[in-house]
Amino acid sequence: MTSLWMMFSGAFLAATLLPGGSEVLLVALLNDAPSMWWQLLLMATLGNTLGAMTSYGLGRAGRLAKNPQDIQSKSHQTALVWVERYGIWALLLSWLPLIGDVLCLLAGWLKWPLMASTLLIFVGKILRYSVIVFIFMSV
Repeated sequence: MTSLWMMFSGAFLAATLLPGGSEVLLVALLNDAPSMWWQLLLMATLGNTLGAMTSYGLGRAGRLAKNPQDIQSKSHQTALVWVERYGIWALLLSWLPLIGDVLCLLAGWLKWPLMASTLLIFVGKILRYSVIVFIFMSV
């Protein structure tokens, strides 16, 4: 049970603007308890999705503070281009390092629908963690 809580909290923190390696944690926990793969997959996905939704909430709250076009960092500009090109579907890429956090922030800033945003973020996250679990279980 402790490993599930560790997985959830590690994935949650990694999805916020804090740096973290939830993939490394997942592999380490899978190494200790491979039979718990589906529980670890679920906890990683839920934690990372809720962490991303925290970024979504920060984006929504930050609407008054800054205009996305005013941010000059490369990852912010790349995410903004993706959002303009693909719309809400860009959230399927919320699992990407650096840009994924910004995509979630922009989704909140743009007031994209909460349920659709959550679902797309969840799908992107579970696909990423599923690939990691699959590779680990295949080795």
